[in-house]
Amino acid sequence: GRLLLPSVLTNPSPKKSHQPPVVLNSTRITLNDGTHTTYTQPDGTFHFYRVPPGVHLLDVQSRQFHFSQVKIQILPDALDSPKCIEYAFPGAPKQAISHPLELTAHASYDYFEPRQGFSLMGIFKNPMLLLMVATAGMMFWMPKMMEGLDPEQKEQMQRQMEMQQDPSKMLTQLWGDLTGTGEDDSPSAIEKKPSAK
Repeated sequence: GRLLLPSVLTNPSPKKSHQPPVVLNSTRITLNDGTHTTYTQPDGTFHFYRVPPGVHLLDVQSRQFHFSQVKIQILPDALDSPKCIEYAFPGAPKQAISHPLELTAHASYDYFEPRQGFSLMGIFKNPMLLLMVATAGMMFWMPKMMEGLDPEQKEQMQRQMEMQQDPSKMLTQLWGDLTGTGEDDSPSAIEKKPSAK
């Protein structure tokens, strides 16, 4: 048989014109998952010797290109004219092909992802940038929001901001809310009862 490469795989694209043309290196070919093994010649040809009659599965073990899988049936009374069925990929429709085999690569394997260039939209998808924009927006709109608040609401918001800056005050306020002893229960706010004489 023989392995062939189509021109679309051997000729580099205009973007990769600096790369040399792709050639098919010595490729391992097996029958029945390795019961018989051979390698291709520089021109892509390969041969198997002393293959017994029966049904055999041919695989091309190439790391560069994808070739079809071929099922070969050799009859005892027709050793020189086996029947060959090609599968482009597992599960693909079968197709009868002639012997000697000529297998053409369907595609080449690409193990590397092309590096992406600069993208303006990619910058806006950055979560850190979105967080910075949201923070800047809050800093810009917060004074305008406070202008429309009542004095009591402003004072309450300022107290909350102070407590957020001081964790001890926040814990004290939280404990007072849980126990029912808030700021309203301070000594200045509690009226002293007259002592009984």
